[in-house]
Amino acid sequence: MPRTKAKSSKKENNSAKLGFEETLWQAADKLRGHLDAAEYKHVVLGLIFLKYISDAFDELYQQLEADEYADSEDKDEYLAENIFWVPQAARWQVFQDNAKSPTIGKLIDDGMDAIEKENDGLKGVLPKDYGKPSLDKRLLGELIDLISKIGLGDKESRSQDILGRVYEYFLGQFASAEGKKGGQFYTPRCVVEVLVKMIEPYKGRVYDPCCGSGGMFVQSEKFVEAHGGKIGDISIYGQESNPTTWKLCKMNLAIRGIDGNLGAKNADSFRSDLHKDLKADYILANPPFNVSDWGGQHLREDGRWIYGTPPVGNANYAWIQQIISHLAPNGIAGFVLANGSMSSNQSGEGEIRKALIEGDLVDCMVALPGQLFYNTQIPACLWFLTRNKGQSSLTPLSKGGTRQRQRETLFIDGRKLGVLIDRVHRELTAEEISRIADTYHAWRSDKGNYEDIAGFCKGATLEDIRGHGYVLTPGRYVGAEETEDDDEPFAEKMERLTQVLQGQFAESAQLEAEIKRNLRGLGYET
Repeated sequence: MPRTKAKSSKKENNSAKLGFEETLWQAADKLRGHLDAAEYKHVVLGLIFLKYISDAFDELYQQLEADEYADSEDKDEYLAENIFWVPQAARWQVFQDNAKSPTIGKLIDDGMDAIEKENDGLKGVLPKDYGKPSLDKRLLGELIDLISKIGLGDKESRSQDILGRVYEYFLGQFASAEGKKGGQFYTPRCVVEVLVKMIEPYKGRVYDPCCGSGGMFVQSEKFVEAHGGKIGDISIYGQESNPTTWKLCKMNLAIRGIDGNLGAKNADSFRSDLHKDLKADYILANPPFNVSDWGGQHLREDGRWIYGTPPVGNANYAWIQQIISHLAPNGIAGFVLANGSMSSNQSGEGEIRKALIEGDLVDCMVALPGQLFYNTQIPACLWFLTRNKGQSSLTPLSKGGTRQRQRETLFIDGRKLGVLIDRVHRELTAEEISRIADTYHAWRSDKGNYEDIAGFCKGATLEDIRGHGYVLTPGRYVGAEETEDDDEPFAEKMERLTQVLQGQFAESAQLEAEIKRNLRGLGYET
């Protein structure tokens, strides 16, 4: 589907829509009659990854070929640039030239084996089932022909995390094909950028208990590099329950030369925590929304539930407490949850939220605009938690010192932000991301340059939140936006409009009584 010409979308290449996902999906869908969705998911994603690393290799290969003093077959040249060394048997041109051959499946399997042997970070990760008889080799060849026309691994594509974004689209389509609703969602890049820019993971341990394809880690590394730091200054810890997504994350990190500890295998963070003793300086996460079958019935006495036992039918507050259990004393966490988490009182969730607020853990709440996610229309928000709101908490190096902010929470209402990139998807612009992050930093800073903005942000006290029944929805606190031609104070305007509304109710009641009298006069009972 082509993009609509939204003027703001040109400011930044944040678009979640690349333009060729549907074409790829149509080609992949040809396999549907021969394999079920769970199988051809591996076939397609494996080929996309293979094309991705081959493109990156070929780009540097051509540069080395043009340099009379360089050796284009020197493996060290590629490793020095964090590019995978791709053996000759695994280069995309081999598959493209043999796409119509009946042995194409075996050639791909052999190529995958060769890549794993040459690259330790990919051992046991790549799919190798292309030679099996049940896979139609003619359709496989057609898929290779189509993927051959699309650049996936050049420098520009790598900078935009195209592998992860293509996977995002495919994950949604496969979920639909498999008859599933909800579940796992790739986090839109603009949402990850908000989280990363707000908590600024410069140095220390970064953890994601549901890391998906690794987008949080990739953006954290990019943030450090962009601000003159060393990517080795942060240590990556993650966990992912879905085996396919776990492998994709391994691929995604390996492509970028990121050394991450994802455990020896995929595992569920609730039932098999692979990092039990970890206390992270920064936690970034996008847990699956409103999961009902998270196994809570088997974890009623779990030691992580110090703020209250989460309901069996919804994992939101289990994720919150899983995150808190891994938060270092001066650490900070930023994560995505469904909007319902800010106000729900079902099954004890309200009591858990009250305990979190009274424990002074909630640092900031951000309401997001709709239509940011590919695969769900559930409205989402960002939570920011910290154990220490004093000056000794983690200090953003770019912003100087932090002020004491005990018993205070910042609310940001971003529901009106974002630009449409097509008829159904929206994204935050670079300017909007900076506005949200800068507002948070100004509020945390000891420089005193923060101001409440009606309709957008409000620094609220614990007493304010108590007055709202411990509901954390930003719209309750920030008020209505003041327009340029309206100098009337918000409180006075609300009082005036309330009086007008009451007058209209009274007039309506009089009219209703008169109509009933007229009907009775005509012999009708009311």
